[in-house]
Amino acid sequence: MANDAVAGNAIRVATARPGDGDDPVRAVLAAYTQDLITSLDDALATFLDAEVDSLAGIDAAMGDFAASARAAVMAGGKRIRPTFAYWGWRGAIGGNEPLAPVLPALAALELLHTFALVHDDVMDSSATRRGRPTVHVALAAQHVAAGHRGDPDRFGEAAAVLVGDLCMVWADRLLAHATVSPARLFEVRRCYDQMRVETIAGQYLDVLGENDAANWSVDRALRVARYKTASYTVQRPLLFGARLAGVPADAPLVSAYTRYGLAVGEAFQLRDDLLGVYGDPAATGKPAGDDLRSGKPTVLLMLARQLATRSQLRALERADAGPADRLAELVADTGAAARVERMIAERVGDALAALDAAPVDRTARTALTGLATAATNRRA
Repeated sequence: MANDAVAGNAIRVATARPGDGDDPVRAVLAAYTQDLITSLDDALATFLDAEVDSLAGIDAAMGDFAASARAAVMAGGKRIRPTFAYWGWRGAIGGNEPLAPVLPALAALELLHTFALVHDDVMDSSATRRGRPTVHVALAAQHVAAGHRGDPDRFGEAAAVLVGDLCMVWADRLLAHATVSPARLFEVRRCYDQMRVETIAGQYLDVLGENDAANWSVDRALRVARYKTASYTVQRPLLFGARLAGVPADAPLVSAYTRYGLAVGEAFQLRDDLLGVYGDPAATGKPAGDDLRSGKPTVLLMLARQLATRSQLRALERADAGPADRLAELVADTGAAARVERMIAERVGDALAALDAAPVDRTARTALTGLATAATNRRA
């Protein structure tokens, strides 16, 4: 693949919309995206085919199990985390270095993402993901179809946890395939490990918030967004890419990536909060309103409670008893949705300001500018 083709390929799959040709940034992104995504998918497919074949050699049932894990990885997705890692690397190293040596490391982030999604769906009892049955639901259906004994739902959840665990191990194994120096790979691994720790911390706080909503606040909800989403979606992938390029931890570029990544990552989660309530299920692949019905303490819901009148607050406290569309309307009436939109815009502005002063490759600057808007102003 030509390096200059990859160097402009960012996120067309996630951002293409009617009229993009009138927007110079989106036009640049649309001209470049697909080669990177295709390379990532090819690398994942080649790696996973070998892993599935290896596990099938243990037992035929293991082959079926591993194939379920493979399907979870390859079932669509925007490849956002590897894309940010790619631009973190390309922004530091410039446009002439070949992609192949670092491609396995970038693809490993998608395996890590699948681990997080599968476990998150089990914890949230989610029925769909990307418009398809979640892994635990699909595995429960396989249990029924095979005529096995026992509780199919319990089997599906247990097997899905193992699918997630397997994806985590696969991520480690694929990361080791990157052909960079051992010293550099050690630094990459340190960043990767910190990303995993922060993801688990954010996920635990998310679980805790659902069970301790009375002691939650907007600040704590933002902390969840920072560690559950911002860290492993944008900030750490950018720093991961910088480490792949050999950028030292105290470099100005690292500071710029850190500021940009935190701002865009938080805005990404805030957009998710809005899509979870107001998004079109046909676009998001998930039903709308689940967070409201469960009383999940997102930034949106915490702000709604903070801004609500007494009567609105009483209605919010009975959230699980009302229809989702009425609850969504109630949250909007408090002004919370508009406030979240402003928070997203403020964070995108901060991210772009961080880029302005960053010593980053010109093409990467253009891509990261477009990504800041595209990843936070999306429909799915």
